[in-house]
Amino acid sequence: MRITNSINTVVMICSLAGLSGCSSLVDKHIEYETVQPETFPVLRAVGYAPLSAQPGKTAGEKQLMAIKVSKLEAYRELAEQLYGQNLTSTITVKGAVAQNDGLKSQVNGLVRGAKVLKSYAVGDTYATELELDMKRVYDLYVTQVKPQKIKKISYSFK
Repeated sequence: MRITNSINTVVMICSLAGLSGCSSLVDKHIEYETVQPETFPVLRAVGYAPLSAQPGKTAGEKQLMAIKVSKLEAYRELAEQLYGQNLTSTITVKGAVAQNDGLKSQVNGLVRGAKVLKSYAVGDTYATELELDMKRVYDLYVTQVKPQKIKKISYSFK
């Protein structure tokens, strides 16, 4: 019994040593390349905010708030174009008649690289126009993530 255990241990150690040696017989080299899209669209969005409805004691404070709100609305518009909207709808029906109807919209996303084209007042409304060049977004993405695809795989035997 003791001899059998010793033989099993020796066989196990030799098997493990043999298997671990196999991995060093072949070297694998993978070569990567960066792939750039063929076209880059330019997205535009406009955000609006009413001046008189903004909180503030003076006309200047209200204008600053309207500028901020219109810019945020324009960014929301860009996020909708990039990521879409998540819609939730509810309706209550009683006796084949709609009693309560609700719709909720939500946008969630990160917008980088947008540029303000114009901010201006139109009557009692403030407007901000944004532009998002997807080439600029791609350049920002590449500097952070460095996307690659496999160009070539080569094996060499020792």
